[in-house]
Amino acid sequence: MRFKRSSGILLHPTSLPGRFGIGELGPEAYRFADFLDRAGQRVWQVLPLGPPGYGHSPYTAFSAFAGNPLLISLDNLAQEGWLSSRDLDNVPSFPAYRVDFDAVRAVKEPLLRKAAETFRTSANAAARDEFARFCDQDWWWVDDYALFMSLSEANGRRPWNAWAPDLVARAPRALDEARTAFADEVYVRKFWQYVFFRQWRALKEYCNQRDIRILGDVPIYVAHDSVDVWANPHMFYLDDAGNPTVVAGVPPDYFAKSGQLWGNPLYRWDALEAEHYHWWIERLRMALRLADMIRVDHFRGFSAYWEVDASEATAENGRWRDGPGAAFFDAVRSQLGDVPIVAENLGVITDDVEELRRQFGFPGMAVLQFAFGPDIEHAGLLPHAFEPNTVAYTGTHDNNTTLGWWQSGGRDSTRSIKDARKTKAFAKKYLNTTGRDIHWACIRTVHASVADTAIVPLQDVLGLDSDARMNSPGVASEHNWRWRYAADMLTDALCARLRDLTETYGRLL
Repeated sequence: MRFKRSSGILLHPTSLPGRFGIGELGPEAYRFADFLDRAGQRVWQVLPLGPPGYGHSPYTAFSAFAGNPLLISLDNLAQEGWLSSRDLDNVPSFPAYRVDFDAVRAVKEPLLRKAAETFRTSANAAARDEFARFCDQDWWWVDDYALFMSLSEANGRRPWNAWAPDLVARAPRALDEARTAFADEVYVRKFWQYVFFRQWRALKEYCNQRDIRILGDVPIYVAHDSVDVWANPHMFYLDDAGNPTVVAGVPPDYFAKSGQLWGNPLYRWDALEAEHYHWWIERLRMALRLADMIRVDHFRGFSAYWEVDASEATAENGRWRDGPGAAFFDAVRSQLGDVPIVAENLGVITDDVEELRRQFGFPGMAVLQFAFGPDIEHAGLLPHAFEPNTVAYTGTHDNNTTLGWWQSGGRDSTRSIKDARKTKAFAKKYLNTTGRDIHWACIRTVHASVADTAIVPLQDVLGLDSDARMNSPGVASEHNWRWRYAADMLTDALCARLRDLTETYGRLL
């Protein structure tokens, strides 16, 4: 599926500014949408919106269907009357440029609980009916999710397969007893999901009214400690104790000499096929409620995936296994039509992966930072060699910022110092730059390319260094996923410069 020639910005909502320590779906989100509109940007790319688990990563969510309650706008809850202005007066100060997730949770969750209780006791009939409709329409995922989170909290956030055996096995009587025992907590969790989807829908409609499309993100894998695995163990390779027998990762690559051991349980694709891929189709259907386009992370896993024994310490000793291939996307098309998917085809990509992508017309990705390697194979990654059906990036959430990459000499990889010097020298020549304002040289290059879509992380628009990096793949860093910008960074001059580039290279719709 071809997209109209346009450009946009990659920014996860947690990175929005605001006084509550984390980005929210409130006033600052709407101000950012206004900035995109004024700057001529027609795509807002976000990371997965689910409730993050281990390491606060949006790619290890507790659910593939739920939204992150920490994104709920407290200001909007106060406007609804479900919190009072007094409730928000004593909120402590938080770091301006980092999310302290534990501190945010400690402050926000009691307020979110208070909002749920206020709603329960004093919401008007229209609001109650709307909440009831949400619970009725989404029962197929929200019931299990709310119970799972309640049980997880009661069990000290231990993994689900460390709970009582009858709960691990989802014995019907045990589940009924748990629903009764945790009825109040289940109500709270459902209310939070109702509010999240309500606020997100309003924000998305605001963007769409300004011709801004949301590009969402669907990770191919789910976390082991998730409601998805607990409720559907037959879909995954697990032992009798509920532990994964084989796990996901990638072999040694640009980011890591020993590969990346993600640790996610792997799908039993034969079991999914026997159910006509129902779970996956519903997952994509949900993603289309949240976004106008979907980036499918690790697309190559649908052609072939890297399987590693769960006992391994690194991803080096793995093996390739066949994925579901075209049969999966045929099933998706038959149920959902032509889904606007962006295929994340980075890393070790073989001909079969590209054949699958082209068979269904999905645009691939091209990352400028990867294009300047010393090896001849990098020639195909340079902008003059792009195919139009591409989404071109200066960098992604997994890359260093452009300025940080440049300051490191291009060594954000497994390259030697010698190769890094060659990389930087060639980049100077190709980009026709001395290195001053390197971020704008790179932004101009992806905008000028033939790629239908050009996406730039906000950190690159702002010209920030490595301190603003969103994630370091394969590295358990306390800095991952925490970056935020300050509201005064989005200046009129910055907006005008970005709009001028967008107009110059025919991306202003």
